[in-house]
Amino acid sequence: MGRVTARRRVIRVRDGAVNARPDTLVTEEPLEIRLNGKPLAITMRTPGDDFDLAAGFLVSEGVLGRADELANIVYCAGATADDGGNTYNVVDVRLAPGVPVPDITLERNVYTTSSCGLCGKASLDAVRTTARWPVTDGPTPLRLAPELLYALPDRLRESQRVFDRTGGLHAAALFSPDGELLDVREDVGRHNAVDKLVGAALRQGRLPLAGNVLMVSGRASFELAQKAVMAGIPVLAAVSAPSSLAVDLAAETGMTLIGFLRGSSMNIYAGEQRVAL
Repeated sequence: MGRVTARRRVIRVRDGAVNARPDTLVTEEPLEIRLNGKPLAITMRTPGDDFDLAAGFLVSEGVLGRADELANIVYCAGATADDGGNTYNVVDVRLAPGVPVPDITLERNVYTTSSCGLCGKASLDAVRTTARWPVTDGPTPLRLAPELLYALPDRLRESQRVFDRTGGLHAAALFSPDGELLDVREDVGRHNAVDKLVGAALRQGRLPLAGNVLMVSGRASFELAQKAVMAGIPVLAAVSAPSSLAVDLAAETGMTLIGFLRGSSMNIYAGEQRVAL
């Protein structure tokens, strides 16, 4: 799996038995995102799908919304390791001609980590004013059977190839209204996994993602709810708890927010009209 995983020595203790052995860990490396050549953000991520990650990040920032607004994304050739090789840890996103470039100042530079993402940046008002699309069901009203929702965590788990080897990755998956798995991404950061999903959809010209369900492997933070809203996703489901601000955002934007989706139970915090109870 290349740079996605790494091997490290570990002392394993099991029932009093001690032995040294190699262990497979998920790789975590910094990715610097530049916009039209200027540094914008650094995120700690699992290498892979870096162009999707950068594009999805800019969707959540309100910079991109359509594929034709993106000129290209490249790894920066000048970002080299000590031996002269490319680190593949710096990408430059070029906007299409005529697309407004946000003011990049010292205050706007963002450092994101695998645990917090855009710490303290966003607010309900900011998301409301920058979202490109309303949260809608698509061409037909969305009514999801509880049994369909109950099956999503297992389908997400079955698609986590790297998690099986490391146990250290978050995942995000996009499902159709009938429960078909459309796409899945893994990353050490839960926000990165969602950005990779959304960025892939942007580059393929599939935004907004009306009528789809976003399933995440951890908790539903405000940031993940924000990213779902910015991509036009009407349903966000999580295996763990939501935050209070995530619930507030879902209620204000009309998004369905489901938490503690495990086995045959769930909590619906907002948008219960989309669940066929």
